[in-house]
Amino acid sequence: MNERIRAREVRLIDENGAQLGIMPAREALRLARERNLDLVEVAPTAQPPVCRIADYGKHKYRQAKREREARRRQKATEVRLLRMKPQISNHDLEIKLRKFRELLGEGNKVRVTLRFRGREMTRPEMGTGLLQRVAQELADVAQTEGEPRLEGRMMIMTLAPRPGLRAVPKRKEKTTPHVQAQVQQQAQAPPPVPERPHEAQDTEDSGEAG
Repeated sequence: MNERIRAREVRLIDENGAQLGIMPAREALRLARERNLDLVEVAPTAQPPVCRIADYGKHKYRQAKREREARRRQKATEVRLLRMKPQISNHDLEIKLRKFRELLGEGNKVRVTLRFRGREMTRPEMGTGLLQRVAQELADVAQTEGEPRLEGRMMIMTLAPRPGLRAVPKRKEKTTPHVQAQVQQQAQAPPPVPERPHEAQDTEDSGEAG
């Protein structure tokens, strides 16, 4: 910042975001001083380094705020683990795809794992093709984090929500008033009285003369 910037030339951006071009660092510092602001190095590894005319205190505050928001979003993202068989049926695959869409729509990452059994290990391309098909089916809502990788008898692929996908909160099951009334009525109803066994009639002769 300011005199600590060692580069001879910098690419300067003013306080309003306008590009002022490449100039000597001393000239950039002079412009910042004229506006009672600081010269802040925002991209030191660029060639030449990028500097911005800004209030250093406000710049640090905004930077810390962005970092907090990024950590909060990272913490809120869960990685859900779902398993599939390499020889899954089309019907079961459709069910899995619906579940994947639901989890991705909630903002979660999904780690898909295939477990090979017996001779299935001799055909890893079968698992690769299945995971690629899953990625293609979900391309509108997800992007893959790297290619499918084989770890022992497991093949793993991680899907992340596509940027810009709006997270949908989990839906709670709603109970209609009619169903609520039935449940309440059943709860208030007295317990049923158990039936008493019928007394066996005495078929023996009462002893009276016929």
